[in-house]
Amino acid sequence: MNSFVYVYADESCLGNQYTDRESPGGAAGLVEQWRDGTWARRDYWISEPATTNNRMAIRSAIEALEALRTPCQVIFTSDSQYLVRGMREWVPGWVRRGWKRRTGAVENEDLWRALVAAAARHAIDWRWVRGHAGHPQNEYANVLAIRAARAQDQSGGLVRSGFEAWLEAEREKGRYGSFNEFAPPPPERFNPVARVIVG
Repeated sequence: MNSFVYVYADESCLGNQYTDRESPGGAAGLVEQWRDGTWARRDYWISEPATTNNRMAIRSAIEALEALRTPCQVIFTSDSQYLVRGMREWVPGWVRRGWKRRTGAVENEDLWRALVAAAARHAIDWRWVRGHAGHPQNEYANVLAIRAARAQDQSGGLVRSGFEAWLEAEREKGRYGSFNEFAPPPPERFNPVARVIVG
């Protein structure tokens, strides 16, 4: 397997509070890998014209994992407890029960199945971070997701990242002054979830 790949993903759904109109959504992320003494960074984003936050959270993971060309050790960070708890706790039980919950059908089963398939070739440590709490990569992913939801566009895969330019603009507003975007990654305690085998 390749060295660690770090994914910071987020989702957005505009107009969730309304019941009389569509809710456009976006999902996005920042992919980082430490190579040759520096960070290689890429962005991605997708959108849907009518969706939910939960669906876009799952799609944020599918898109990232499918974009990785080779099997990787992935540290996947999201502020969606639905996504992280789903992959860490719920999916193995759903698979054992034939994609059924004790209370009925699995919501968004089509996307969960697609995510299990996308995750199968990687070793993934699913991590939760509190949203809007000053985590720069998560905040950047949130900006990308909102922009995608508004524009209803997509990146078409991994593209050159705008993270460093965004970070510089944020610093001009007095934010993230202590964050070092050039520092090497810290030693990791990698805790991947056992792969789910679907027959």
